[in-house]
Amino acid sequence: MKYRHALPQLDGKQMITDGGLETTLVFHEGIDLPYFAAFKALESENGLKVMDAYMTRFAEIAVAEKRGFVMDTPTWRASARWGSEMWMTQNDLREIHREAIATLAKLRSAFETPDSPFVINGVIGPQDDGYSPTTKLSAEAAQRYHQVQVKWFNEFGADMISAITMTYVEEALGIAWAAKHLGMPVAISFTVETDGCLPSGQTLAEAIDVVDAATDSYPAYYMINCAHPDHFVNALQGPWVNRIMGIRANASRMSHAELDAAETLDDGDPQELGALYGGLSALLPNLTVIGGCCGTDHRYVSAMCAATRAA
Repeated sequence: MKYRHALPQLDGKQMITDGGLETTLVFHEGIDLPYFAAFKALESENGLKVMDAYMTRFAEIAVAEKRGFVMDTPTWRASARWGSEMWMTQNDLREIHREAIATLAKLRSAFETPDSPFVINGVIGPQDDGYSPTTKLSAEAAQRYHQVQVKWFNEFGADMISAITMTYVEEALGIAWAAKHLGMPVAISFTVETDGCLPSGQTLAEAIDVVDAATDSYPAYYMINCAHPDHFVNALQGPWVNRIMGIRANASRMSHAELDAAETLDDGDPQELGALYGGLSALLPNLTVIGGCCGTDHRYVSAMCAATRAA
């Protein structure tokens, strides 16, 4: 598949992402995030400083490790439904996307090296709850809903987009269609429950097969996020695993329901999680993008780099 934007991870370049941005801001930095909307941190001077320091730490890790950096925009909750919950207009949301991409472009200019290519990744989150949606969109409705963000990312110069924490296949398919319509590279990242299946009950293999069949395998690659490796490692069997190129695991072994109810952060052990990534690299021959999700930070990504380098 040829895309307009070069993605080093598709050519085997090892890349990192950041960690659990929202949990870092809430539990480590004490910043209130309504609806887990990370972009709300950008509304204060302190929040801007914290976000800059947060992304800089990962940029420094990438350069030190001679790995690329897939830089995520803080836009997981920056779609119309969630914006309306926070009394934001479409113009407000559009400006958030413009500023997010401009900020990452500056970070790239400051840190990128030939050994550490930086990729601007526009993040799209689910229209409903990221663990247990009460309403589900058809693929066609998902395409109409999410195409607004896809257009903004394309307009403002993102290199790719990622659909993060997808709980059911129809929404993921709609985003893939929207990306294909504009020729934007897209990564689809599903989340799973403790049994290794999507919250919808589908297996990862089934979900990937459905999206690939309906899009002529348009997604650049697939990922798994917001689950502990113990929850999905036993599901990684079959030729479909060649389509998995990224993992962003949780630090905690808690289920989604337990995490939703938790009032304190269960942040696990960086070295243990890093070692588990070393094991995952043996099961996923095309794993080139590693990072964290809820409960993880720069310590975890450093441990992941060390473990996968050793593996």
